[in-house]
Amino acid sequence: QVQLVESGGGLVQPGGSLRLSCAASGTIFNINRMAWYRQAPGKERELVAAIPGGGSTKYADSVKGRATISKGNANTVYLQMNSLKPEDTAVYYCNVLIIGQYGLEEYWGQGTQVTVSS
Repeated sequence: QVQLVESGGGLVQPGGSLRLSCAASGTIFNINRMAWYRQAPGKERELVAAIPGGGSTKYADSVKGRATISKGNANTVYLQMNSLKPEDTAVYYCNVLIIGQYGLEEYWGQGTQVTVSS
């Protein structure tokens, strides 16, 4: 079993910045991909950014140039968001694809609220 702990959400003014963190723990033999998704009220969950075990990062068109996804130590992934807009308001979810004790496994975090408002 794998646990994901997210942090860093909150209320931010338009034009501001924040950094989301997600730490994965448990039985993890290899991480295939770490990603951030978001879901705004009344909308479907969408991919914000992803970073594979190898290869290049991927960003949604709506955040290109404003978001940076990166890996830290100890199975941690970060999402730095700059120049935030009200339309970035959503619940942000961490998502990981790993090779664990059951083979290829996928896990979601509990979500962290990001509100962009003056």
